[in-house]
Amino acid sequence: MTKAIFLDRDGVINDGTLYYTYKIEDFRFNDGLFDGLRMLRDAGFIFIVVTNQGGVAKGEYTEHDVEVLHAYMCDELRKEGIEIAEVYYCPHYPSITGPCECRKPGTLMIDKAVEKYDIDKSQSFLIGDGSRDIEAAERAGIKGIKIDKNENIVPYCKQILGL
Repeated sequence: MTKAIFLDRDGVINDGTLYYTYKIEDFRFNDGLFDGLRMLRDAGFIFIVVTNQGGVAKGEYTEHDVEVLHAYMCDELRKEGIEIAEVYYCPHYPSITGPCECRKPGTLMIDKAVEKYDIDKSQSFLIGDGSRDIEAAERAGIKGIKIDKNENIVPYCKQILGL
């Protein structure tokens, strides 16, 4: 079985200060991200991004915009020696599209990854900056680690590794 780190995007991977980040020029990797993920990579974890992108349903940006930004993000991480196994995103927003199971705290994005990558939930973690990230992790049966928005994740990576 595979051990995985699930990562929220805005506020964990990149600067989540903007209400919506969907343009490459607005995307800024957070301090410590590369170092922290390399530590986890070296310990045998794979990386899955799970992100709510309700701005799609609100008409603020398109799914194409999201996919272009995610391709850029994955390419830049790859240049740093970090491979993202998959990026899952929820384009829904409940007041517009109705409820769904993919929008965190729903677990569908996590559940799909667990099945596809044969993930051992007992050895996996979700790092997020919001309460719905942690609720999704707990509902899916993995450990949630809540950080402050844009916080350096290195101390949490060390905690995961028992360092």
